[in-house]
Amino acid sequence: MAVGVKVRDNESIDRALRRFKRAVNRSRVLRIYRSNMAFTKPSEERRVAKEKARRNARKNSRRY
Repeated sequence: MAVGVKVRDNESIDRALRRFKRAVNRSRVLRIYRSNMAFTKPSEERRVAKEKARRNARKNSRRY
């Protein structure tokens, strides 16, 4: 999952760096990296998934 940005003609390094940061954020590379830094127990993953599902269900019920 490599993210790369080619510097365009007459483009400053700062602007290219900003595009690179945006591409990294959109691809969620750092989020995956940080989640893999520490082991999470399967029970913890299930608990977080249930909470997320509960939040999404509550959010979707408010829409209609």
